[in-house]
Amino acid sequence: MAFWLMKSEPDEFSIKDLQKLGEARWDGVRNYQARNFMRAMAVGDAFFFYHSSCPEPGIAGIGRIVQAAYPDPTALDPESHYFDPKASAEKNPWSALQVAHEQTFPKVIKLDYLKQQTALAEMALVQKGSRLSVMPVTPQQWAVVMGLL
Repeated sequence: MAFWLMKSEPDEFSIKDLQKLGEARWDGVRNYQARNFMRAMAVGDAFFFYHSSCPEPGIAGIGRIVQAAYPDPTALDPESHYFDPKASAEKNPWSALQVAHEQTFPKVIKLDYLKQQTALAEMALVQKGSRLSVMPVTPQQWAVVMGLL
């Protein structure tokens, strides 16, 4: 099992939305490196659900991958915010995943607090200039974050 972190803006899709649904499609990623990380994910992998672009960005809970990457249908939908006019049914460069809710944390572990943890200094999330919406997390980093609860 591998560990990941995936970001979503909570006003678009939050940990509470995933908790309510139980399972959902994770789509709309339009960065090739983040997409490649999604394609590396396997069923059973866990991820930190990170709330971004909000007043208190941070890790809000845990999800699990329940279906490996498949072509992102939003790339083909002209009504979607994530429509890609260069994509086609035969050649869709974007991927989506099915994810399930595992845990909602009692409170968000704020980014500022994560940055204060010396054991997380190498975590991609806290690196200067790191803006990817999907990134790997080492088992050690996962354990440190879980210890902050």
